[in-house]
Amino acid sequence: MRFLIVGGSGFLGGELARQCSVAEHEVAATYLTRSGETSGVEWLPLDVRRREDVDALIGTFRPEVVINAAYRQTDWATTATGAVNVALAAAAAGGRLVHVSSDAVFSGAAIRYDETCVPDPITPYGAAKAAAETAVNAIAPTAVIARTSLIVGDGGDSAHEALVRSLATGRARGMLFTDEVRCPVHVFDLAAALLELAASEYHGVHHVAGTDAVSRYELGRLIARRDGLDADRLPSGRRADTNVPRPMDVRLESAMTQRRLRTRLRGARQFLG
Repeated sequence: MRFLIVGGSGFLGGELARQCSVAEHEVAATYLTRSGETSGVEWLPLDVRRREDVDALIGTFRPEVVINAAYRQTDWATTATGAVNVALAAAAAGGRLVHVSSDAVFSGAAIRYDETCVPDPITPYGAAKAAAETAVNAIAPTAVIARTSLIVGDGGDSAHEALVRSLATGRARGMLFTDEVRCPVHVFDLAAALLELAASEYHGVHHVAGTDAVSRYELGRLIARRDGLDADRLPSGRRADTNVPRPMDVRLESAMTQRRLRTRLRGARQFLG
């Protein structure tokens, strides 16, 4: 198949590009400032905020599948408007769209969220992701909207792993919250699941998260022990005692999606154990 990975130079995008290349798909991946290094991938510069550039690239490459993994937490134009631009261009080119969303679309008030739950974001990033979902659903009703959670890998390249290393070695100040809970997913599992959904006939919202609900502090301890660091050096605190504007406890229920997948979505205690 002919794949285009939008945001291919990011952590998830890089794994998507790698798995596509290993499977011998024809694959191109976009980047904003610096291309990735995966061999067998055509790297293309793209600013998703520029509608005409998105139209031109997708119209020229003519992908069968577009996976949009591009976002910036502090930039509405990239996360929301960029998603609209990608969806419009993919629809015009006749390509299938898989849009990567986030558990940030939820407030945490309900704690457990399945695929039928309506977004109720409380942060600007969550609002941008929710707006992108609404637009994608309207523009491309056959698209997959895949909500996920904290993404972790094996090599320490994710933001969460980098933070844990910095805290455990004293290179950074801060804390990991004991009462902020998510369902982390391994980047390999997530990418494999997205590619499987792309090749399927499914559409609509899917939750692609790990099976374990863990606090950011527990996740940090798991990462530290895996990497041979002193987990007891990790500073902890309670999210409830701060004014950090972020949902506390958001647990994505992925049972419906898992029943549709061959890919097993492991929990953090398993893949970091």
